[in-house]
Amino acid sequence: MRVVLGPNRYGKAEVRLVRVVRDGGVHHLKDLTVSTALSGDMEAVHLTGDNTAVLPTDTQKNTVYAFARKHGVAEIEDFAILLARHYVESQPAVHHARVSVEEHFWDRIPVPSAGGGPGAGDRRHSFVRSGRETRTCLVHHDADGTTTVVSGLKDLVVLNSTDSEFSGFAEDEYTTLRPTADRVLATEVSARWRHLPAGPGKAASYGESYDEVRRHLVEAFAGTYSLSLQQTLYAMGERVLNARDEICEVRLVLPNKHHFTVDLTPFGMDNPNEVFHAADRPYGLIEGAVLRDDAPEARFSWE
Repeated sequence: MRVVLGPNRYGKAEVRLVRVVRDGGVHHLKDLTVSTALSGDMEAVHLTGDNTAVLPTDTQKNTVYAFARKHGVAEIEDFAILLARHYVESQPAVHHARVSVEEHFWDRIPVPSAGGGPGAGDRRHSFVRSGRETRTCLVHHDADGTTTVVSGLKDLVVLNSTDSEFSGFAEDEYTTLRPTADRVLATEVSARWRHLPAGPGKAASYGESYDEVRRHLVEAFAGTYSLSLQQTLYAMGERVLNARDEICEVRLVLPNKHHFTVDLTPFGMDNPNEVFHAADRPYGLIEGAVLRDDAPEARFSWE
């Protein structure tokens, strides 16, 4: 038997970066969690402990901070692309870089002021952590110059209080679930979408793309009469692909946040789908990908 080294990578996980831009008296905030991973000609460090090819993970962390100062942080995809290309192009032993970024949103704190004078309305430098979803991106860059960008979001909680049913499902001796023609459908959306490579001279507008994809996901969820969460998942991905030419694949993870009607008959009351128990676990977990039939094959792991 011969023992060999398999796929491997190393990097710095969850670098916390907050960037404040001072535009006169108005401040703008970017709050990111950045993770990097490098792979390539790394056999020596594993087999003999030779660190010649190893760019320390501490250096990778420092690069994140230095690039935030040097280049600023606008769209997280652009920032991730800069980092990934730098790691590959500056280190001969690095053949592939993976950079993932999560963006945590903040809202300005509104502070009323008597008379509407200075200080009225939104405070220019005071923020509260937003209850919104978290924006994400994943960038892969290879030594051959190929860059792949996956944008996404997570923790987006949505709910339809009607227009959802579930019936006609398979049953066996262990089935107790009853069909329903009217139920609450709630989920916490995790979505990722793969961009087609930008054409020559065509710069990708990741901010606009994010806003529009998010809008189509939410509108598809709200506008679909759901016979199953699987059907809703497909409708959400289909709508994005039909509306956005720059996207070639959408992957969705939709936990079914069950809402069970409470039996109020012991108290002499009816319950016409008005009072529910929101169960946090266990929950159904629906996952799937929707893609164009001519989408280029992904050359990387989504994880």
